[in-house]
Amino acid sequence: MVKELAATETLQMDFVSNVSHEFKTPISAIDGYATLLQGNPHLTKEQTEYTDKIIYNVRRLSGLVSNILLLSKIENQAIPVRKEKFRLDEQIRQAILALETKWAEKEIDLEAELENISYIGNETLLMHVWLNLIDNAAKFSPRGGSIRIRLTASEQNILVSVRDHGCGISEPELKRIFEKFYQTDTAHKEEGNGLGLALAHRILLIHHGRIEVENCRTGGCRFLVILPVIKENEILAI
Repeated sequence: MVKELAATETLQMDFVSNVSHEFKTPISAIDGYATLLQGNPHLTKEQTEYTDKIIYNVRRLSGLVSNILLLSKIENQAIPVRKEKFRLDEQIRQAILALETKWAEKEIDLEAELENISYIGNETLLMHVWLNLIDNAAKFSPRGGSIRIRLTASEQNILVSVRDHGCGISEPELKRIFEKFYQTDTAHKEEGNGLGLALAHRILLIHHGRIEVENCRTGGCRFLVILPVIKENEILAI
């Protein structure tokens, strides 16, 4: 029974992945034409508003398609094994800067304390984790709120903490937050697709790490990423 359910889920994911792949070309075409229209000085105010909405939603759809394809590759183990040494603190700084518009426009006080830490892993995949966690923290933080990011290391583990001061997560939702397509806040459903945390969870699993979440007593919640320290002479499939 378990094997049958697993096979059914694989078939479903493969189907969604194949359909998503076919969506990429028309999505790119719509985005391109809408962007051309956006620069037309002869559009009325109403037409400009419609064009902006088309571009916004097409890019949301493009993000969903990209996440589905990446998740499918990870679950089907179709991503080549890549181990490279890079500065984890610099990567997190890059993620913070990449999302500056989102947290700065809400006047969020973002504080980052990052130890100088090198890591051996898949740099491209791990960037998805930091972007998702910081983006979520900005999304659920109130205007004028704060986000605290910490990067520390011990002999065994590397810890990355992302804490916001938003509304927190209800206990029933905490149990499902890493499920595919599950979204915790209906007020923000138009801003996400419910794949970001599921993707982060699976990326960390292939790095032999994990992600935890907890509500904070003073409000908001904290996501904690735990990665094992990997030495250059160790052979670890990631």
